Amino acid sequence: MSEWMELAVLPFQLPFMQSAFIVTTMIAIPMAMLSCLLVLKGWSLMGDAVSHAVLPGVVIAYVIGIPLAIGAFVAGMICALLTGFLQENSRVKEDTVLGIVFSGMFGLGLVLYVKVESDVHLDHILFGDMLGIAVSDLVETGLIALCATAFLAILRKDLLAHAFDPQHARAIGLPVRLLHYGLLAVLSLTVVGALKAVGIILSVAMLVAPGAIAFLLTRRYQAMMTTAVVIAVTATLAGIYTSFFIDSAPAPTIVLFMTAMFIAAFVRVTIQSRRTAASGAPPV
Repeated sequence: MSEWMELAVLPFQLPFMQSAFIVTTMIAIPMAMLSCLLVLKGWSLMGDAVSHAVLPGVVIAYVIGIPLAIGAFVAGMICALLTGFLQENSRVKEDTVLGIVFSGMFGLGLVLYVKVESDVHLDHILFGDMLGIAVSDLVETGLIALCATAFLAILRKDLLAHAFDPQHARAIGLPVRLLHYGLLAVLSLTVVGALKAVGIILSVAMLVAPGAIAFLLTRRYQAMMTTAVVIAVTATLAGIYTSFFIDSAPAPTIVLFMTAMFIAAFVRVTIQSRRTAASGAPPV
């Protein structure tokens, strides 16, 4: 029995696993809060766009010798601003503009990526390397997570009003453009914070799944945000812990846990809706 207990707690005793637990938990909180707003605004594809668009910024930053986070943030903001400009000055719908912009920037990033002879593993930017996190990465991610969480918590009511009805938000005197571009900036910053942990590709799931699951299970925004954070942190810790024993990559395992949670929530809500309809009771 003691051997089983020692094996069960082993992942929490290894320094590289401790770093993985810490860095992913820190970034899971603001990403879960962001996912609620992205789901409510119909901006799920925006998270995908910004996540993919940071790649050319990362490669260019490596080439010119500046911190990769700076290049990623600049590229993410260029993607967000370019998307907004094209949407306001053309008849093309937002999802089409997003698809064109992020696929174009991601393609540019891949072209630059294969041309650069790197002595570091830039593929960790694509897929994450939470098991190789350094102390400096922990500090950087922690500061980003703190700033993003503070912004989303302090302005949660204003951001919610802007998400549901921008015209009403403007009518009551809220700084709509500041909220719009502030949210895009925080989105880009959060993606930068997630680069070292879950990577560009898998950060998309972290920006969509928690909010989508919480949307199915709750009816109030505060409850939705709290539920999303709990789901993100739980899936993160469970995914890393499980990956240790089944010898899999941690980030994809986290995504699988989130997918399983979404399926379970969807099935639960569907069954409840059918029972309610069959009984003739008003929906909750």
